[in-house]
This record gives sequence, structure tokens and C-alpha cells, in this order.
Amino acid sequence: MNYIDSVQNNRVKNFAKLKEKKYREEMKSFLVEGEHLIEEALKEHLVKILFTLHGTHPFTLDENIEVVQASEAVMAKLSSTSSAAEYIAVCKYMPHQLPKGKRIMVLDDVQDPGNVGTIIRSALSFGFSGVVLSKNGVDIYNEKLIRSTQGAIFHFPIIRCDITSKLVELKEDGYYIVGTSLQNGKPLSTIEEHEKMVLIVGNEGSGVSQEVLDLTDVNAFIEMVNFESLNVGVAAGIMMYKFRGNK
Repeated sequence: MNYIDSVQNNRVKNFAKLKEKKYREEMKSFLVEGEHLIEEALKEHLVKILFTLHGTHPFTLDENIEVVQASEAVMAKLSSTSSAAEYIAVCKYMPHQLPKGKRIMVLDDVQDPGNVGTIIRSALSFGFSGVVLSKNGVDIYNEKLIRSTQGAIFHFPIIRCDITSKLVELKEDGYYIVGTSLQNGKPLSTIEEHEKMVLIVGNEGSGVSQEVLDLTDVNAFIEMVNFESLNVGVAAGIMMYKFRGNK
């Protein structure tokens, strides 16, 4: 097992760059920290290198995974949290393919990593077959997003693409597309269930774009008292529960 104690080590400096999106895309790699998340990444064979603070670890590793003991300073350099993690893994990018299941969640320019993570966890829990993120939305490999999914992101198809083109494709495949809008929308409780459905939620401030709304079969709003809007993660969860694929 190699030991690295200097933050000036070239490998450390390169891996620390993975905290930035452009370097993640260049290296097709991302960082995961903490025992639970690394355990989940290992189940999908995503881990390439494991950094451990004390030279030991509780994981069952494939033979091709490199294990490196690192100093506290190095772990702090790699970590995205305020305190140095005990375990940090360098992982390879996940395959991004969307299966043609019966329920798909689409996020139009949703920016907050916590909201996206919540939606991914809910989508997995409610039997959805995948999540589609717009190109302008939050990066799939954002460390806050990964933490907020509690590992669900590693076991669930997620793609990032031009969602208008994807919606046209899904519409041609027979999906019923439900957008969200207070204007010209129908109460969610009145929307009929279809065999194949796409649900869409939009940006935290501006909602679903008109370009996307033009492609929907119907738009819905959630009936409420006292407030006009909900957090997008909460709204998506309510919609997915109503049309859940694991009834």
C-alpha cells in the first residue's frame, strides 16, 4: 500500500481538481467520500482508487482497485467537507443510458443539488425507470447532489441531455407527458393515469420553460391552501407518488 503525506503530490493535486466540474468531465472521474456512499459505489464497480486515512478499511474490494494511505492533510485536500473524511474514493463516470420503462422524471433546469438529490431518491423509491436532467441543470457529479441521494444515484439511470429533443423522442414512443404550471394547468388530482408517463418539474425560480410546456400533453398544479407553491423536490415527490410505478 502506497502512502502519500504531501498535498503537493502530483496525484493529489490532480484528484483534488475533481471537485470542479470541468476537470471531472476531462478525467471522466469524480470523488465520493464517506463509508456509506463508497459502499454503494462499490456495488456498481465504480471505484478506481480508495484513499484511507488510517491504512485500513471495511470494504470488500475488487483486485484492480488501488488502495492508498494518506495523511490527514491530503484527505482534507481531497474532501469537499469541512473535516477530513476517513475514506475517499476516486470513481469512474457512470454509464448514462435511459431504459424505456413506464415512468420517467424530467428536470428542466433545476439548479439546487439538494433538490435534485431528493428527486432522484424519490424516483428510485417510487419505481421510476430513470431521471432526465437538462444541460443547464446541476451537474450529476456535484458532491452535494451525490451526498443528498444517499447512494441512490449509483443504482439508477440518470442522463443529461437536450430535454426538448428527448421529449419529442419519448412522445413518439407513446409517453403521456405531464408538465407543471399554474397557468392553464389542471389540478393534479384530476390528471388521469396512463401506461407510460413522463413527469416534468422546472427551475426553482422560473418553473418549466415555455419551450418544454409546448411539448406536454397536459399541465398540472398541486392543489394547496395558504401557499401558492412548493419546493420543487416536494412537488416532484407528490407527483411521483401519485403516478408511482411500483403500486
